[in-house]
Amino acid sequence: MDIISQARALGEAIQKEETYIKLHEVQTKADADTELQNLIGEFNLKRMSINNEASKKERDQEKLSKLNTEMREVYSKIMSNENMIAYNEAKEAFDMVANRVLAIIQQSCEGADPQTADYSQSSCTGSCESCGGCH
Repeated sequence: MDIISQARALGEAIQKEETYIKLHEVQTKADADTELQNLIGEFNLKRMSINNEASKKERDQEKLSKLNTEMREVYSKIMSNENMIAYNEAKEAFDMVANRVLAIIQQSCEGADPQTADYSQSSCTGSCESCGGCH
């Protein structure tokens, strides 16, 4: 079996992974949750309003403050929605599996032993802003 065929087989295995299946189940529920989708739409409109006001030459700080407060309130409602909570939990679980798979492949490409290569959580601060890449 050539390496491309093996990669395709790995792709199929990923899609059969329990965390992948769970993620897509909860994503479907979140997508069908009209209340959640309306909140996300409202959040995006607030964010656009903030961007529009902030880009004005003479911006209204009071209006910006009010919009920021409203946006944070909507965000809080989004994040407390049961379907969003389930989605975030499922995404975190799948991301862990995906990160391990990617780390094993990356490290193997760099010459590491594929049997011992793995994702090291200890080097991850959780902040992608300061990230130098997963090793």
